[in-house]
Amino acid sequence: MSETITASDSSGSRRQLYIYLAWGTGIFVVLFAVVVLLVYLILRPCRPSFILQDMTVYNFNSSTAPPFALTTKMQVTLSSTNPNSRVGIAYQSGMDIYAVYRDQQITLASLLPGTYQGHKEPVVWSPLLNGDSVPISPLSGEAFAQDLNAGTVMIKIKLDGKVMWKVGTWISGNYHLNVLCTGNIKFGDMIIKGQPTDPCIVEIGL
Repeated sequence: MSETITASDSSGSRRQLYIYLAWGTGIFVVLFAVVVLLVYLILRPCRPSFILQDMTVYNFNSSTAPPFALTTKMQVTLSSTNPNSRVGIAYQSGMDIYAVYRDQQITLASLLPGTYQGHKEPVVWSPLLNGDSVPISPLSGEAFAQDLNAGTVMIKIKLDGKVMWKVGTWISGNYHLNVLCTGNIKFGDMIIKGQPTDPCIVEIGL
């Protein structure tokens, strides 16, 4: 006695196979996410700490009448320390660093090279920042003249990039890195080195 497999039976078998595959894929994804979460919670990677070590100013002046424009040439030294004892940090290539005056970008963004930072290791970058006759608002132009008279100009150094956490052979996805450092440029008979003020603010997010 023979059995006949109908089209409906074949369709039902395929549908059941797809259901099993979907369940299997879902369970794998959930387990993988749980493992990643457990690794993250156990290791608890901390944000790197950044310090603006030095600001050497070669040129920094503004036009004296509208339209105001600011010319800047400076070299900054920025250092980072990885506080984690078991987690490495991979800085991705193409991180932007630039100078800001009163919330206006006054230099072109310099690209920092990517690098790997091991446990408790420091990393130092010393990029040159340039801005040639960059337009600034009338309010910023007037404020710059007042700051010059006061003898001190506050400059912010911003870094935007991406990092990944690394534990053994496991590497996380990309996280956005935002760093904000502040320094004062003091004026006398000549421009002197800028002095870092507060510790840098570091933010890391998805």
